[in-house]
Amino acid sequence: MTEHPVSKPMKSTKRAAVSARKGSDLKGAFKSGLYVVATPIGNSKDITLRALEVLTQADKVYCEDTRITKKLFSLHGIQRKPDSYHEHSSDHVRAEILRQLENGLSVALISDAGTPLISDPGYRLVKDVRDAGYEIFSVPGASSPIAALSIAGFPSDRFLFAGFLPPKSAARQTALGDLVDIPVTLVLFESPKRLTGLLKDIEAVMPDREVAVCREMTKAFEEVLVGAPSELIGTLDANASARGEIVVLIHPPAAREKMSELEVRKNLGVAMQSQPLKTAAARVAALSGWSKRDVYQLALTFSDDENE
Repeated sequence: MTEHPVSKPMKSTKRAAVSARKGSDLKGAFKSGLYVVATPIGNSKDITLRALEVLTQADKVYCEDTRITKKLFSLHGIQRKPDSYHEHSSDHVRAEILRQLENGLSVALISDAGTPLISDPGYRLVKDVRDAGYEIFSVPGASSPIAALSIAGFPSDRFLFAGFLPPKSAARQTALGDLVDIPVTLVLFESPKRLTGLLKDIEAVMPDREVAVCREMTKAFEEVLVGAPSELIGTLDANASARGEIVVLIHPPAAREKMSELEVRKNLGVAMQSQPLKTAAARVAALSGWSKRDVYQLALTFSDDENE
């Protein structure tokens, strides 16, 4: 369900008093405000001392799934009841959080795993809190995209996080085609059930790219599989027991000599026999050193007999 803006709370004398005290301590060592807190992505020990302090002492804690958060709290001896805030939360939940901030409380926001708002719900809440003039604090920690980049051995000086691509193959290939010309490491999320399909689509659109599949990160059976998409599919099919989200990295395109127009036309003719025009153009662009736009424009000039 799409989050909708919440009307800002009316200013009151209490709100004015809170604003006047901005920057001062409102409850012990904690200022009033929203604390965006990272939690472990697998290993429960990967939580910071500051996160434990905030989750213990904040006036309120909101999370995606209270069952998961209760387990985390139990492991770390945090004796409190979290409240639920997720993508299906109604407007009144955000309004309630804004009222709590108006009353000078400290509110912590966490996701099921990792850093909130990284492919998780919550951005609307943060926007509404900022628009209302309340403070927002980062409590950083684990983040699976950054963890994957640090252990995969792919270029990490420039990368693009694209989250989850569409679940259907045709739409997913279109999305990959939109990314094919970007000269950076691509970082994706995928579920175990759709991983093989994603690798097949990467093979179709970016046939010469190396891929890293990072799964079970920070857990006992953490592994990083690196290779061509076609090579990884067999390995993954033989061991399909992974659970949770998987991080997939796609290596940047290698610098290559540009194909001549004649070579591009020949490659397009072959690709368009088995693939839609847009997908074929993206695939040839990945191989030719041409931009996807230029290859697509060239494909549009093909006559009917060239396509046969």
